Amino acid sequence: MNYDISPILDGWEYDPSGVTVRKIRGNDGRHRLQMRLELGLLQMELEGRPDGTRPFNRESLLEYYLGLLREHKRFFGSEVGFELDSDGCSALRQEALMYYYRYLGLFHLQDYAGVVRDTSRNLRVFDIIWEYATEEEDRWSLEEYRPYVLMMMSRARALISLREGLHDQALGEVEMGIEKIEEHFTRHKHEDQIESCAELNFLKEWTEEIRQRKPLSPKDRLQVLLQNAVAREDYERAAVLRDAIRNLD
Repeated sequence: MNYDISPILDGWEYDPSGVTVRKIRGNDGRHRLQMRLELGLLQMELEGRPDGTRPFNRESLLEYYLGLLREHKRFFGSEVGFELDSDGCSALRQEALMYYYRYLGLFHLQDYAGVVRDTSRNLRVFDIIWEYATEEEDRWSLEEYRPYVLMMMSRARALISLREGLHDQALGEVEMGIEKIEEHFTRHKHEDQIESCAELNFLKEWTEEIRQRKPLSPKDRLQVLLQNAVAREDYERAAVLRDAIRNLD
């Protein structure tokens, strides 16, 4: 068997300035995601765990630990006493990194539903580590990345809405993302970081872009024409436009 991957990489150059990614069809007929790296590539499954494994016969380690948590609650009647040791937290972080690479690739391929799925999933990892890690260092190990993941999830949800022409819904998704990131800083008493947060600033700027790109409603178009007519002192035209606006109300 020839293990040389050079033929796979030929003609597919690594771009250090961006994400180089593609979907391919495997020998088994299933599609997979490939990400070009400087020294080779990553190949990921599009469903389930990116490396295709099933730890403890579960879809992922996260699902395994969530199952243990459910069993603990059923047996003891509450979550009190459930803990994640450092090894468990480390394994969950490594798994979350695989999902990060996948949703980053999916975003560049405009598979926004996949991005929403994987970012939502990684936020559950953040939550379970924050709630149940025995070591304080583990509890804080992922919190600095929460604003980024929230931003990516909001972008993906908004882009799904924009693709369907739902500008107001897209604005709502972005504003919800802004609110969740601000809540994150407030919860950790880091309000001083809100103003300098790159993810927040991006979402706020993008909100204005979405508003500016929003198609005008029939009433809004008439309002613009009315303002122009008044500016030209074309009062007869302005009266007609006012009547048209009233008919829309």
